Amino acid sequence: MTKKLTWIIWGLSASCLSAPVIASVLESTLGTNGIDALKLHQSPYNLIGRKIAIGQVEIGRPGMFGWDKAVSKNRAISLAAVFLRNGPAKSNTGVDPHAYNVAGVMVSHDKALPGVAPGARLYSSAVGSTKNMGQPEECLSAQHIALQNSGDVRAINFSFGEPLSRDPRPEATLDGNALLTLCVDWSSRVHDVLYAIAGNQGKGGIPIPTDNFNGVNVAFSSRRGGVFNKVDVANLAGANQGVSGKLAGREFDLNGRRAISLVAPGNNIPLLNPDGKLNKVTGTSFAAPQVTATVALLQEFADRQMRTKQPHWSIDSRHHQVMKAVLLNSADKIQDSGDGLRLGMSRTLIDKQNQNWLDSDAYKDPKIPLDAQMGAGHLNAFRAYQQFSAGQWQPSAAVPAIGWDYHAVDTGASVDYVLAKPLKQRSFVAITLSWDRLVELNDKNKNQQYDVGENFRDRGLNNLDLYLIKADAQNSDAGAVCSSISQIDSVEHIFCPVAATGNYKIRVQFRQKLNEATQPYSLAWWSVPMN
Repeated sequence: MTKKLTWIIWGLSASCLSAPVIASVLESTLGTNGIDALKLHQSPYNLIGRKIAIGQVEIGRPGMFGWDKAVSKNRAISLAAVFLRNGPAKSNTGVDPHAYNVAGVMVSHDKALPGVAPGARLYSSAVGSTKNMGQPEECLSAQHIALQNSGDVRAINFSFGEPLSRDPRPEATLDGNALLTLCVDWSSRVHDVLYAIAGNQGKGGIPIPTDNFNGVNVAFSSRRGGVFNKVDVANLAGANQGVSGKLAGREFDLNGRRAISLVAPGNNIPLLNPDGKLNKVTGTSFAAPQVTATVALLQEFADRQMRTKQPHWSIDSRHHQVMKAVLLNSADKIQDSGDGLRLGMSRTLIDKQNQNWLDSDAYKDPKIPLDAQMGAGHLNAFRAYQQFSAGQWQPSAAVPAIGWDYHAVDTGASVDYVLAKPLKQRSFVAITLSWDRLVELNDKNKNQQYDVGENFRDRGLNNLDLYLIKADAQNSDAGAVCSSISQIDSVEHIFCPVAATGNYKIRVQFRQKLNEATQPYSLAWWSVPMN
């Protein structure tokens, strides 16, 4: 009973067991009112995450059919493998309904309640009881999952976290230096995997590792009029909205750095329990895995494009920074009125104060790339597919209105992407730049893996800036139409209207060096050209 209570406490969820639900409710989760993923399951896309490995790390683990009695009557979830930390899982031990629900969001192949990526290969590790385990064991578990499938795991889901009260550092704050946070940022780069982290939820929640730089933190939305378009009240408020001084740095990232990247559905989500009974669940726990599994859909498409040798496709499509830029840049902010000027977005997302992205400081202040509650907006799997399917375009030639790239820039230099066609007046442009904080392992035994007792070295975040400038402009500041120039975030994001029809270019500028002299980055852009 104690272990079960522990899982409930550390899991980011609120469940109402065996609540009666109908399949049509799920339609609004994976359908057009939710993340619009069902469209991708069907012809002509036929994307269900086939052969793509994704991961899950939690305190407990989902039951595996044929291995655990808890799921002996339920075959809805097929798992690639289950573990206890970095070893094999023990039969009938550590099985947790919360972890099973989270797994169901990703890979359920139940016809009435399908997962986002029912064809993906899910590897799941249980850290074990929090009584004797902490961040070292959690890091060990994450590394073990990242090394599965011959080291080819594209995304890992964290629907759990650590409270600052358990962090061994004196006067611990969300400064990015907790062991588990450093581990996530290190693993992101070394294993090239996108971590989707359930956003901190409620007072005194479980904020570590939501102060990461290289992953994606996910808040959750609730329905209004059947559409998932409002940041749920149970998410933490923005940094300046009703937060006492005592909480500064304890629930929110230091220095005003934005913690939320994306919003996904998470209120009253119908899922199957291990015993096969229906369950309605609420929380960021069930929003994050929608992001994780959307990566599987996109990666299946990328592998297909490379297998058939399509132009503008390369191994670069697998990079976690590319996935992050694509997911953020394609997110819904403001519903399009039908003329395409707002990039065909399907909903207007509002925060807890009923304000939309155009009301936010992120929209008005170039030094703030993301909204404190909404991040870049609401996850839309189909729009992410549209963004990604436009392909990779290098800056050596003019680029189309929609595309992405994985590239590098040197200290003091800039890289320009000249848009091939003039942009339409009053149309919006969305551009997202993503790069990594450099975290290195202090590898005492030189085995190139993290071991309990080892730690990490934070080498900081190089400062990159992002501009939309007139095509004939030389100076970034003087010619900039829009800019994103945060000094503390690992993302720059532009969403702005074009004042006048004309020719434009996107500029990535390496403003300030803190570690290496060459910085890899990913860029995604979406604009509206003149016909």
